[in-house]
Amino acid sequence: MPELPDITVYVEALERRILGRPVERIELRSPFVLRTVEPPITEAQGRTVAGLLRLGKRIVLDLGDGLFLAIHLMIAGRLRWLARGVKGPGRITLATFDFPDGRLVLTEAGTKRRAAIHLVRGEAALRGLDRGGIDVLAATRETFASRLRSENHTLKRALTDPRLFSGIGNAYSDEILHAARLSPLALTGRLADTEVERLYAACRDTLVAWTGRLREEAGDGFPEKVTAFREGMAVHGRFGLPCPACGSPVQRIRYAENETNYCARCQTAGRLLADRALSRLLKQDWPRSLDDADQE
Repeated sequence: MPELPDITVYVEALERRILGRPVERIELRSPFVLRTVEPPITEAQGRTVAGLLRLGKRIVLDLGDGLFLAIHLMIAGRLRWLARGVKGPGRITLATFDFPDGRLVLTEAGTKRRAAIHLVRGEAALRGLDRGGIDVLAATRETFASRLRSENHTLKRALTDPRLFSGIGNAYSDEILHAARLSPLALTGRLADTEVERLYAACRDTLVAWTGRLREEAGDGFPEKVTAFREGMAVHGRFGLPCPACGSPVQRIRYAENETNYCARCQTAGRLLADRALSRLLKQDWPRSLDDADQE
């Protein structure tokens, strides 16, 4: 799922292409992508884009007079910028937006249709799409600490909860926790003040650094390689590969459709966190530490 760094770079690329320009035509290729019926999508046609912003993991086009078009890419949704008249790529195209200088295409890989478009009227309706998470880059250390400790969850769950923090998902939460040298299963209610400070700094440093890298990678072009798995990441998507800090193999916890990647040496004092599927299979043979694993 595109997260804060990806969405930020998308917004910047769109500002260079569609800000101050009219939406000449909208074509919905999937009947399920539009999740609102009032106002009708035809009201967006002919409107000039007055501004763009990030709302959590949504990209919002301000169409003036209190009309907002919000695009949520979910897991597999992506945006592409094509020349005028060029068709989107086959079955994965969900919607196209024609502008004077090009065509914005919303695509979604796979068979599950989760990406969504909302057209809403008024600031209150737009706020209704906001899950309420704070922007870590705009928050003070005190605000961050208060929000983190407002509910007692694991750090992984807290960072990825859109009601608590805005724009952080599975990929960058792994990178943040590795940078902070904290276990993904540590409970927020048990963190020392020094650990909260490390986490706050790691959130800001990681998000700023990756936004800069993606911005530099895109340059003046449109972001084309938006993925959760990137060269240069420390642990996310690197199961079994050496941790760049200590050389120990990166570990993982698998659940549902996601996985958490971490370094046991750097983050859990060498203790292996139980993978539900494997620990049920191995039972007593499940290794409890890196040293135990090395001996098998």
